[in-house]
Amino acid sequence: MIQDIMPRTEEQLKKEMTTGYIGFDPTADSLHIGSLVPILLLVHLQRAGHKPIALIGGATGMVGDPSGKNEERNLLGEETLRKNLAGIRIQLEKYLDFNQASPNAALMANNYDWFKEMLFIGFLRDVGKHITVNYMMAKDSVKKRIEGETGISYTEFAYQLMQGYDFYWLYQNMNCKLQMGGSDQWGNITTGTELIRRKAGGEAFAFTCPLIAKADGGKFGKTEKGNIWLDPIKTSPYQFYQFWLNAADADAAKWIRIFTFLPKSEIELIQRQHEQHPESRILQKKLAEEVTAFVHGKEEYQKAIATTEKLFSNQTAPAESLTIDDLEAMEGVVKFDYSIHKIKEGTDVVSFLAE
Repeated sequence: MIQDIMPRTEEQLKKEMTTGYIGFDPTADSLHIGSLVPILLLVHLQRAGHKPIALIGGATGMVGDPSGKNEERNLLGEETLRKNLAGIRIQLEKYLDFNQASPNAALMANNYDWFKEMLFIGFLRDVGKHITVNYMMAKDSVKKRIEGETGISYTEFAYQLMQGYDFYWLYQNMNCKLQMGGSDQWGNITTGTELIRRKAGGEAFAFTCPLIAKADGGKFGKTEKGNIWLDPIKTSPYQFYQFWLNAADADAAKWIRIFTFLPKSEIELIQRQHEQHPESRILQKKLAEEVTAFVHGKEEYQKAIATTEKLFSNQTAPAESLTIDDLEAMEGVVKFDYSIHKIKEGTDVVSFLAE
């Protein structure tokens, strides 16, 4: 789960309980499975005895991050952001321990809290003068956009200064010495460590995780229907389970190491069993079980299994067919209403199936 790491980061984590943070973009009222890796990084950090901070970008969400984007993003209004922040908070509370009685209890922060009172002149004087334009333009995320057709607005160009200031603010006010994120965030993260060095004379640390890719070159976490969300209303636990179950062998072998907490020896055993009987999809079933139970709980996982077995069991005798009640009770299966009048009037099978 490590792509780039700043020198001495490992020594810092071995030395003392360290506060580390990851930023989450509030572009929707739910996180999707692309956010699972950063969530898991925070969970691993907390389980190892360190203190995690989930930073919600209430201010940066109004600006938009150019990293990995080919064009300017739509800016969000305050009301939409408030709704999105509330939804994300509820989700993160499922995975991290926020009990303040614990010495390494997780914290939630919103960068809107320190940016809302900041004046533009103050930002230029206190932040902008410490980082050169040459330094900012050398970052890949900026370079790609400048060289591309759409270019980059000043708003998005300034994004890395805002993110850098987040790290500086958390360092000064919450003793936060570590930032983590996806590998596309490396440029923004190192701007923060540089600002801490120049403005506070301090030392900060960082590492990034690889961006998840699919073996067939497709985008991870996307289906024909769109994103796979962590919110059970947006993506039902059954659909969520099916996403992992349908992973290609090469993807499942990689993802089970990233998205589960299974020990190495158990993963290697599952992989050997899978290689002996690939038609049984042992690897995919275990991956789907672990991730679905982690995100939605054991009960929803059991329901997803029941639905899958009913839909895909080998039904030979007519008596074993699915009943109307079975179909109605299935959770997560997409249902479609078709007018009986169309059938009575007569329709050809191709039109029927297409619709």
